[in-house]
Amino acid sequence: MLTGLEIKNFAIVSNLSTEWQSGMTAITGETGAGKSIAIDALSLCLGERAEASAVRPGTERAEICATFDLTNLPLAKQFLEQHLLSNDEQECLLRRVVCKNGRSKSYINGTPVTAAQLKEIGQYLISIHGQHAHQYLLKSEHQLQLLDAYAGHQPLVEAVRQHYRNCQNLQKEFTALEQAQLQQAAQKQLLEYQVAELDEFALQPDEFSQIEAEHYKLSHSQTIIEACQRELQSLYENDEQNACSLLQHSAQQFAELAGFDESLASVAALLEEAAVQVEEASREIRNYAEQAELDPSRLIDVETRLSGAMDLSRKHHIKPEDLVEFHQSITQELESISNNSTRLTQLEGEINQALAAYQQAAQTLSESRHEAAQTLNTLISASMTHLSMENGVFEIALTPQPEKAPNSLGFDNVAFLVSTNPGQPLQPLSKVASGGELSRISLAIQVIIAQKVTTPTLIFDEVDVGISGPTAAAVGKLLRQLGKSTQVICVTHLPQVASSGHQQFFVAKEIANGETFTQMLPLSKHGRIDEIARLLGGDNISKTAKANAKELIMAHA
Repeated sequence: MLTGLEIKNFAIVSNLSTEWQSGMTAITGETGAGKSIAIDALSLCLGERAEASAVRPGTERAEICATFDLTNLPLAKQFLEQHLLSNDEQECLLRRVVCKNGRSKSYINGTPVTAAQLKEIGQYLISIHGQHAHQYLLKSEHQLQLLDAYAGHQPLVEAVRQHYRNCQNLQKEFTALEQAQLQQAAQKQLLEYQVAELDEFALQPDEFSQIEAEHYKLSHSQTIIEACQRELQSLYENDEQNACSLLQHSAQQFAELAGFDESLASVAALLEEAAVQVEEASREIRNYAEQAELDPSRLIDVETRLSGAMDLSRKHHIKPEDLVEFHQSITQELESISNNSTRLTQLEGEINQALAAYQQAAQTLSESRHEAAQTLNTLISASMTHLSMENGVFEIALTPQPEKAPNSLGFDNVAFLVSTNPGQPLQPLSKVASGGELSRISLAIQVIIAQKVTTPTLIFDEVDVGISGPTAAAVGKLLRQLGKSTQVICVTHLPQVASSGHQQFFVAKEIANGETFTQMLPLSKHGRIDEIARLLGGDNISKTAKANAKELIMAHA
């Protein structure tokens, strides 16, 4: 719950420090004194948008600090732990600083955070119901949220939302693939032709370099064979003179000379070895020449293959040696396009399954909503009676529409219906309820839901506008009763409501040295009597007004 609030240089507040208690706290004050200043400051501290106009004129910045007791707030503690913002104490300090240029800084337990994080933790700390909150009651989506909040439908709503998102994602994928398939129809036809052509040619890895080398060899085979035969004659087979016989003769001569000089023996050995090498080379040349033959048909085949590869490379504007890689690439592209058709078929099945899962989750949520609506109908109708609408009847009309497109909130249409007079048929709130009645019905709903939904601090900002007399007393009693289980802070102008509080603040406006200052002071027992008397009879407080004020306060003792 809220335990402390410090405000500096905010609007018409110069310096304000307040401590807060459990139970119901009433805030009253003169018209125009700024009774809602604390709530406005709290809203800013909870992440609401900051504006330069919030800074008190003549100052550099506004600063708001709010302290909360987290003893019974596990969700708030969990948030702090998850974001590494917790401290060793059972409290949380929120701080917001707004500069006169409109820029702001936010802190949780002294650590800089974003305004969004302030707003996120704020939902676990405070629920603020403004004086125009009843206007939201006319909106169908808000009505559904109220029903779900009362029934504790968060897990069921989240399940529906997840199934809805799954349906949306699958449908998006299906639409994208379908559009891509239409756009790729012409491309697919071209790829099919190109792949079929390359499949038929079936060029293998490294084949182009191999046939290129073979073509070069075959085209020069005549020259090679003739040269081999000619050189074989020179090296070995010419009977008159050849290199091998010359080397053998020289080797013999130097072997004889080595008899005179042993140093020439090595020369003889080298010449003998050279003769052996020439003889071996001649043998290999002979074998090659015998095996080699002119094959015009093979040359034609190779030339045809080489020419086909060259033609395909020119056609696709690539190098011949890149044809195999290109073939693989467009084959994969064609497979990808073809797989789209398979995926589309799969998606149709997945979408149908997702829709069925959504329908099941939405049906479960709808059934639970109907059950919770029956309970709420009884409770709100009874509360209307207590709020001076003796013949009031409230009913939540839920119309399931499973056939409509998936929605993140399920397939229920909701309408809050009311009858405020005997014999009057149930009609939508907007057509039947007056402003005052709508405000009372809104308050009744808020109180009933607040009793079911764990919110540590509830703030009501002049939600009692448009009511008076016995109705105001009933509203006060209702809020005081709520204060037994939840901290309630209520800004009011009604003595019946203010007297219901366990404690009370008085907001006063002062003008000094041409400047306006607002103060919010806790009232003592006697101070409360004087303030309630003022609310009853105006600024001239009579003994009768004081007596009535004391009686109102004592009625709740």
